[in-house]
Amino acid sequence: MSESILITGGCGFAGSNLALFLKRDYPSARIVAFDNLRRRGSELNIPRLLQAGIEFIHGDIRNKEDLTQVGEITLLIEAAAEPSVLSGIDSSPDYVIDTNLSGTLNCLDYASRHKARFIFLSTSRVYPIADLCRIRYTDGATRFSIAPAQDIPGVSTSGIAENFPIDGARSFYGASKFASELFIREYIEFYGMEAIINRCGVLTGPWQMGKVDQGVVVLWLARHYFKADLSYIGYGGTGHQVRDLLHINDLYRLLKMQMEDFSRFSGQTFNVGGGLDVSVSLAELSTLCEQITGNTINIRKVAENRSADIPVYITDNSKINSICDWAPENSPQMILSDIFEWIKAHEQSVKKLLS
Repeated sequence: MSESILITGGCGFAGSNLALFLKRDYPSARIVAFDNLRRRGSELNIPRLLQAGIEFIHGDIRNKEDLTQVGEITLLIEAAAEPSVLSGIDSSPDYVIDTNLSGTLNCLDYASRHKARFIFLSTSRVYPIADLCRIRYTDGATRFSIAPAQDIPGVSTSGIAENFPIDGARSFYGASKFASELFIREYIEFYGMEAIINRCGVLTGPWQMGKVDQGVVVLWLARHYFKADLSYIGYGGTGHQVRDLLHINDLYRLLKMQMEDFSRFSGQTFNVGGGLDVSVSLAELSTLCEQITGNTINIRKVAENRSADIPVYITDNSKINSICDWAPENSPQMILSDIFEWIKAHEQSVKKLLS
């Protein structure tokens, strides 16, 4: 594989793992990890990348000039983002907009000038909050479940499909990612760019520096591991809200398929997540964490919802499944066991970030 691949956000959770997987499978390819190191913990990935023979460039996609350090590329994987759904709501939206929209435009321009292919890691948060909250669901013993009867298109017991309504407010994070999607469509149409948009659900796995508003699965396991407190926030404090999970290894398997048969996927947008079979509620997540760590911790109940909260999100993978035979292989138990082994092996270096 004679490739020169630029991965923006290359020291972040998704970017660093994708870079390492690519170098493992395509050792002759030039892999460049480009990152501004703003997120705490991202610097821990630099030794891993360099040891694997991956180039690291300290730069910021908000600055066009920084990208010129990279040189010729054949593929750009845009994994840089301010990923918090709460960003801009309680503070200035400048950074999330400048990074997630202006930064992506800079990446598109750079890829276009090099005639490089483009893979964009978007988000399920492009779907409007109000309509997601209108989804009918039932409340069971441990979780909310999507009801069979719905009056909104694009939603079923299988989850949310790409034809779910797109008009409405979705958070500054979601809006900046959706705006980027729109510009990618323009580059495809008018510049002939080969590009793929993957709307990812909850990505997780080892080396994710989890926080309350992003990377919650790793945070949940880590708080159990280090015996620190947590909270069920919103929906009566029951912990019944549900998300599907996607191990970074499973995302990589899909991206590898897309890279190796690009024209088959190019110009399309896909919902990509764990689906119903790889979904958990917070209450179920707590039970799994207790089983894996052997620790029971205090979990406070906060009844009030936060801004941008939604009760249930499951990815309907039907569209991507109709094109290829990809499906997630890692169950919630496997995902959490993988994270546990990583925390155990790197306890001292991650404790201050995750406890």
